[in-house]
Order: sequence, then structure tokens, then C-alpha cells
Amino acid sequence: MTVRNILRMGDPLLLQRAAEVKSFGTPELQELLADMFDTMHSAGGVGLAAPQIGESLRVVVFGFEQSERYPDAPAVPRTILVNPVLTPLGEEQEEVWEGCLSVPGLRGLVPRHLRLRYQGFDPQGAPIDRTVDGFHARVVQHEVDHLDGILYPMRIRDMSRFGFQDVLFPGQPAGDD
Repeated sequence: MTVRNILRMGDPLLLQRAAEVKSFGTPELQELLADMFDTMHSAGGVGLAAPQIGESLRVVVFGFEQSERYPDAPAVPRTILVNPVLTPLGEEQEEVWEGCLSVPGLRGLVPRHLRLRYQGFDPQGAPIDRTVDGFHARVVQHEVDHLDGILYPMRIRDMSRFGFQDVLFPGQPAGDD
């Protein structure tokens, strides 16, 4: 499979709503997924959305056992989520520092729902329905935002809490998702 270039903030494709996947179990979808995982792992990310590698489809991948960039984060199961729908469970939110492979070198304090339900499909079209919280919920929200043309800086409430990783947190790893 292939490590693809990751589009960066400013590319118009990252600001568009991605198209629904209509056909499951296809060789094209399998190739896209393999490329997404290869690209995510090569970049050291914990998640990736198809638009980030130039494919305007509603597909995200995420998951890790242990992350060098998020050493204190609990493991998140390796997941392929096609045509996702998120439902927040409650109003409670938490602001936490986020990064993004499409916004390299920058971090921002981003509010996200603490608990949510996500639904969608696996690559063969079988339904997925999970209720998650904490870091897992944050990762899913971040990646699904990409499918709606939203980059995390658009969610920052206080722009004084947005800046370069090396200035904000000297000596720490990049932490891009």
C-alpha cells in the first residue's frame, strides 16, 4: 500500500463536506483504507480522515495501543468507520489541547463532548454502534469533523490558547492527530 501526502490547512478540499460511501467491500475502498492506515502510522497520528489524503469520502480510521504523542492516553481500538453519525450524550464538554496532521506544528485548546454515541459501518457494510467517552470520544469527534469540512482551529473559543507546539510546550513531542 502507499503512504500518501497529507493535505494541509488552506487546501479547499479540507473545507468541504465529504460524500457518503455508496459501495462497501470494494477493492477501491480496501486500497483507500490500507493507504489511510499506512499514512496515519507513518505520520505518527492516532486518526486520519479520507479528505486529509485527498479523498472526499466519509471514511475515518483511528486507534492505537500506545501513542508516543499521547503517552498518557488509554488505548483506543483500531477502528474503520464509514458514513459516521455522532450523537453527543449530555451537554458536558472538556477543553483539551489538540493537534492535527493537517495543521502541523500547531496546538489549540478545543472543547469536545465528553461522551457520545457513534454509529456507522465497517468496510463490508456491517453496522457499528458504540458509546464512548474521554480520549476515544475526542478522537472520533476530531476525525469526523474533517468529514464536514471542520478543522480543529475553527472550534477554538479563545485564540490566545492556539499556537506553535514548540513554543507552547518546549521539549514535548508534536502531538498531531
